[in-house]
Amino acid sequence: MPRGLTVSALASLAFVTFAIAECHSGTGLPSGPDVNIVDTVSLYALDGTPIDLPSGLIIASSPHDVRTDQTADFDFAFNLVGGKALLLPTGAMQLGVGSGIQHQNTTFDAIAVAPGGVYVDSVPDTLQVGTVAVIHSRPLSAGSVTVCLSGIGYFYAKLQVMAIDTLARRIDMLFLADQNCGYKSLEPGNPTQ
Repeated sequence: MPRGLTVSALASLAFVTFAIAECHSGTGLPSGPDVNIVDTVSLYALDGTPIDLPSGLIIASSPHDVRTDQTADFDFAFNLVGGKALLLPTGAMQLGVGSGIQHQNTTFDAIAVAPGGVYVDSVPDTLQVGTVAVIHSRPLSAGSVTVCLSGIGYFYAKLQVMAIDTLARRIDMLFLADQNCGYKSLEPGNPTQ
């Protein structure tokens, strides 16, 4: 062993070498450790439903639905106003501009990677049965518990509205979240991009 190198220094050097090799594999990211799976999520309106029902949506956890009376750690909230189903990003709730939504003119299954471009982040977004969209989480800062390998700082997901029940004040969505920070893959399995 060269003089001055400890076992931990060698381990660090091996990790950096591996990371550099992975970054040059074509996509820039190693295979994500968390597997992408298709799930269903049901949210209840912020107004007119019991407080113990989930109205919030968080991308980077499972389950993805959360109670907004117990935490402000969510990316979106659902509400029904004047018969319209609304998905509210954090900016629309005065929680700081962060999460965003972008409608797609394709099928849920056809979306393989989260697109770039503009995401609605400051106003409520109207959803209808059949709406397909890509969403991203609030940005993660250097002080966050999760550190992104890519430095992008978002979690991405896709959704399709399956049903809106105005009587029960509930929305049901087909949902796939990539819980690998900074990855944009929106297909089932281990993401590589």
